Amino acid sequence: MTSLKIRVFAVFVLLAGPAVPAIAKVPLPEERHINLSLMAGVVGDEIRKNCPTISPRYFVVWQKLEALKQYAIRQGYERDEVKAFLKDPQEKARVRKMAADYMAARGVKPGDAQSYCRLGEEEIAKKSLIGQLLRSRR
Repeated sequence: MTSLKIRVFAVFVLLAGPAVPAIAKVPLPEERHINLSLMAGVVGDEIRKNCPTISPRYFVVWQKLEALKQYAIRQGYERDEVKAFLKDPQEKARVRKMAADYMAARGVKPGDAQSYCRLGEEEIAKKSLIGQLLRSRR
């Protein structure tokens, strides 16, 4: 091949782009793992605030949050994008509603500490993500 043909070929390859299309990432509000993890954090926080015999495992909470941030970055989300998502009032309200629905479906009643404690103890026994964030003081 002549030098000109090589250059033309190189330009064609560059303009053509990758042979395999890039996989589009889903919007953060639709990313299942991230949203379920955030919901678990909200549920755990509500349990620890409303149940006197359950406390948070702060170091585990911090570890899980850092792992979630790293997961988001590995999925292709930018740090600023994740930060904006976490601070967005509408997204916070949406995740809080998910948590409220989860708790209501499991018998938690606002103002009833025992219902929060029961759910917390169940989650701890199951070793769910919510349970991993909590410690029973019974």
